[in-house]
Amino acid sequence: MSHSRHHAREVALQILYGYDVVAQEKGTEKPVHNLSSQELAQDISKHFEHFAVTPGIREFAASLVAGTLAKTSEIDLEIEKFANNWKIGRMALIDRNLIRMAYFEMTTFKDIPHTVTIDEAIELAKQFGSAEAPSFVNAILDNIRKTHLETKQA
Repeated sequence: MSHSRHHAREVALQILYGYDVVAQEKGTEKPVHNLSSQELAQDISKHFEHFAVTPGIREFAASLVAGTLAKTSEIDLEIEKFANNWKIGRMALIDRNLIRMAYFEMTTFKDIPHTVTIDEAIELAKQFGSAEAPSFVNAILDNIRKTHLETKQA
């Protein structure tokens, strides 16, 4: 299961990154383009078809994308509280989308340990980000986990 979830996260990151690139080209900071849920589902489905994404990982990937996009504004506000002196707009596109997606996953999927989500985000940062990305992503997500999520569970 973990390999398929890893692949699902990879696919979701690619889709989120694509939306963020388009938003940046349009001069907006948020990757949400006022798409209806039906249009978003069609976009995701086209991506899955184009890249021959196997059915087993589509549901998790689609959940990550739709949830992260739906809550981007709230997620960004939370991230900025824990990203010492970093505004979302200054973060590298890969980094901010990874952090957004991981934050959504940590606050939504209670069956996935936070440490697993953070480890996966670090692996994706190594794969797609700059040399500094893994430690940057880890620092922010670990700060969120320790100061925000663990206190909520207590």
